[in-house]
Amino acid sequence: MIVRSLDEITDTEADIKTENWRSRRIVLAKEKVGFSFHETVLYAGTESTFWYANHVELVHCVEGEAELTNEETGEKHIITPGTLYLLNGHERHTVRPKTDFRVLCVFNPPVTGREVHDENGVYPLVVEEDGAPA
Repeated sequence: MIVRSLDEITDTEADIKTENWRSRRIVLAKEKVGFSFHETVLYAGTESTFWYANHVELVHCVEGEAELTNEETGEKHIITPGTLYLLNGHERHTVRPKTDFRVLCVFNPPVTGREVHDENGVYPLVVEEDGAPA
């Protein structure tokens, strides 16, 4: 059993901060449970484009409001608390928060915490050091 608080993660290597967002990685690949779980806040007035070519991501909004654009179709959605989106087709997408936008995210395969978005917004597929699937 794992019991972990956000306070334990704050300001550690599992607390990733950029100028557009902050992501606290609560459960990572090293836990070997088949997914990773993050709390992310995207900041009001920013714009971030992501493309998880190697991962499926579920995003559930718990606070704030953002416009989500599917860059493949141009379709736009307003995401508010209680709404989720699932990137089950690896869709390239842009998030434009109208307010600070707090979401809970699940990744499969799980991320290790060492991934960095490349120039296309993609996380590389990283495996744990023991060679086991992440």
